[in-house]
Amino acid sequence: MVNNYVLETDRLILRALTADDCDDIYKWVSDEDVTRYMVYNTYTSKEPLTGWVKSLDDTPDYHFGFVIKDTGELIGSGSIGPHKGDPERWGLGYNLRKDRWGMGYATEAAGAMIRFARNEFGIRKFASSHVEQNKASGHVMEKCGLHFVRYGQFQKLDGTCKMRSMEYEGEF
Repeated sequence: MVNNYVLETDRLILRALTADDCDDIYKWVSDEDVTRYMVYNTYTSKEPLTGWVKSLDDTPDYHFGFVIKDTGELIGSGSIGPHKGDPERWGLGYNLRKDRWGMGYATEAAGAMIRFARNEFGIRKFASSHVEQNKASGHVMEKCGLHFVRYGQFQKLDGTCKMRSMEYEGEF
């Protein structure tokens, strides 16, 4: 989905990612602490990022880069879009550079994406999940109004790293 939307919060601007962002994106996708609980494996090269950013236009989701207003610094990314099998429910996800963890940016960005889907498309049901060990991500979901509903299974896109996940839902 081509994303022409720009969202603003108190501290962030959420905007489409571009090929020019690849150096900044590499800062978090190459960090094993960040990627430990993400579906993608740790990147060891910047080369695949340009193709990945271009491929975002071919998905049904709205992808956003998270930029700090005061500095113009890209610190993370996230997406929101139709949940598989249930178009009335949208799923969301996010990740941030490690040096920006614990500062409320993920909650601020996730909340902005939820408001965006509600205001632009009338979506009222949302879902997200995290690896059980990633308690901070669960706190973000709870702060955004989602609640735990069940345990599930997590694995990376390549089929490795199978772990238990916690699934959250919310209706607004």
